[in-house]
Amino acid sequence: MKPYLAAAIQMTSKPDLENNLTQAEDLIDLAKRQGAELVSLPENFSFMGIEPEKVAQAAAIAEQTEKFLKTMAQRFQVTLLGGGFPIPVSSDKVHNTALLIDSNGEELARYQKVHLFDVNLPDGNTYQESLTVQAGTELPPMYESEHFGGLGLSVCYDVRFPELYRSLSQRGAEVLFVPAAFTAYTGKDHWQVLLQARAIENTCYCIAPAQTGCHYARRKTNGHAMIIDPWGIILADAGEEPSVAIAEIHPDRLEQVRRQMPSLHHRVF
Repeated sequence: MKPYLAAAIQMTSKPDLENNLTQAEDLIDLAKRQGAELVSLPENFSFMGIEPEKVAQAAAIAEQTEKFLKTMAQRFQVTLLGGGFPIPVSSDKVHNTALLIDSNGEELARYQKVHLFDVNLPDGNTYQESLTVQAGTELPPMYESEHFGGLGLSVCYDVRFPELYRSLSQRGAEVLFVPAAFTAYTGKDHWQVLLQARAIENTCYCIAPAQTGCHYARRKTNGHAMIIDPWGIILADAGEEPSVAIAEIHPDRLEQVRRQMPSLHHRVF
């Protein structure tokens, strides 16, 4: 593992596959022009609309999104994470799937989101992800990259379940991906602190691409795509507009923090 630049992309995706992919391509291009070698897209990057519409178009979304990720990774010569998109498993259910692709367009890892967002919020919004999404049944993969280090996958609501990330760090993760479409209501209080907690307790870098703004009807997201170091320091914050957060991932910093705070070695249970 050598020092490299990573990018967490921030988008305002809509119920429009082609426009979303065009926006994503422009932001991948921007990240590459700034030197990023590891680029991550948020949850729902290729489609963000009402659930019945998502399910109805799931087959087309899945096919075009996978092709897009492989093409972009090759074109821009980056390793690319597609942070969450629907892949149909039945006529009325999909898996919310994250996909990691290398610069040759080859699949490195795939994760089906296990924690589904079924929540009634005080702002009046109700979310029932399980109505259309079938939860995955396996812990997320940890992909060992010679260049980028141990890469651990997750998606959005997973960030509230620390045991998932402890599993990743036990298996060698050094970088944790948390692609998200975090609600504006919960995000203002919980997004940053949860990301910092996952980074600190696992002494890992945390790369969190995000959705931002208004997507359809009352659906609004928090923004603030971030990259956080193993000490919990925010290295980059994309704010509230579509943009790119870029920061250096440095093995010396990782080693320093793990030496100063060897909590992973002090675990009892």
